[in-house]
Amino acid sequence: MDRLSGLDASFLYLETPEQLMHVCGLIVLDPTTMPDGYTYEAFKDHLEDRVSDVPEFTRRLRRVPLDLAHPIWVPDQHFDIDHHVHRLALPQPGGYDELVQLCGHLAGLTMDRSRPLWEMWVIEGYQDKVVVFSKMHHATVDGASGSNLISHLCSLEPDAPPVSAGERKEHGRSARGLELFGRGVLSTVTKPLQIPSLLRPSAALVTKTVARARAGTAMAAPFSAPRTSFNGTITRRRTIAFADLPLDEVRALKAATGATVNDVVLTIAGGALRHYLEDRGGLPETPLMASVPVSVRKATQRGNGANKVSALFARLGTDIEDPLQRLEVMSSDNRNAKEHQQAIPADALQDWAEFAAPQTFGLAVRAYAGLRLAEKHPVVHNLVISNVPGPPIPLYFMGARIDALYPLGPVFHGAGVNITVMSNNGQLHVGVIACRSAMRHPEDLVKHFGEELTRLQEAVAAR
Repeated sequence: MDRLSGLDASFLYLETPEQLMHVCGLIVLDPTTMPDGYTYEAFKDHLEDRVSDVPEFTRRLRRVPLDLAHPIWVPDQHFDIDHHVHRLALPQPGGYDELVQLCGHLAGLTMDRSRPLWEMWVIEGYQDKVVVFSKMHHATVDGASGSNLISHLCSLEPDAPPVSAGERKEHGRSARGLELFGRGVLSTVTKPLQIPSLLRPSAALVTKTVARARAGTAMAAPFSAPRTSFNGTITRRRTIAFADLPLDEVRALKAATGATVNDVVLTIAGGALRHYLEDRGGLPETPLMASVPVSVRKATQRGNGANKVSALFARLGTDIEDPLQRLEVMSSDNRNAKEHQQAIPADALQDWAEFAAPQTFGLAVRAYAGLRLAEKHPVVHNLVISNVPGPPIPLYFMGARIDALYPLGPVFHGAGVNITVMSNNGQLHVGVIACRSAMRHPEDLVKHFGEELTRLQEAVAAR
């Protein structure tokens, strides 16, 4: 049986009508490269052919009786591409504003859990492009696996087979209700026996963290972030914005300063957030703190599960006006944070997530939202910032060249903004998604990304 890992299942339990746990992507395509030209029906038929033998696209959830254990994946015997791929025309004049308004609306719609947990909306009328707005539930993918999954549907040439041609994945075995119930009971009874093996490394980690904190080499501590306008209880309405940065210019800054690409990205994001909040008279005196997802795919010893991530907390230097000084401070802090994060066992989050109980977890999340507790305790972190590596060469999606791919992650109660950056064929594509009540105009944030890149370049050149 293909049972969800505890971490995958946690994204199901965390979901409420306001806290939606799907990952979105806005893919801008050039249809002129399609060998036979673009038509919606041909596009959909081609897509159906490519996803038909990929389990992530053709499996659905099945609950264990009494929720005694995490759900399992089973093949959808009634899979119908028309339930997942839809066609829309962009309102006139078909520009940036119309596109982000439409995609923001689509991002705020829940997904039907009785079917495979993905959707694609083919949007026509955006300049001379075709746009695909995709949604996949976080129980199915994380940042890295989501990027790989899209790549598996792509080819290196317009008329070439997909990158994954010849590969075939098998669906997990289904099971009868009695077997599911029996395995659920066994899992519930034996789970407490695993606790001692988790407590020992966790206790050692606490001791090491205290030592790092005393030495000043620990990552930023959660619950120590300043409160901002986007740190409260969220609603289901979403706003979206996107921008582009030249990857070669970011790499040139990396080479000139000895920092990493991630350091430069976080420095630019910190500067953009500083100016956004300063413009509104809401810039805190202490620096904002981001939760940064970190892939542990190479280090994990767990074979099952789609989500193989940990996280580190990074201060964004929003209290520092000079961009080069901000980069230097963040580069040093990020080295310490990365060393601290790497000292945490790769499977720690996945192992503890196995104890997430469906009913208890769901009730706790709904109570947390209903009581608006995010506004009453210290801020855990201000936002999520993620940097996902993408393809270094042009890719073709159903024969259409991918001009841009803007990733959009979930937002949470208490952290109503998510910034995700993905590299693609020499560009860094920046996607911002926010709860509408937290950030009504995210374009006022993304417009500062290019400005901050220029400021950092000028500061490096001046030195």
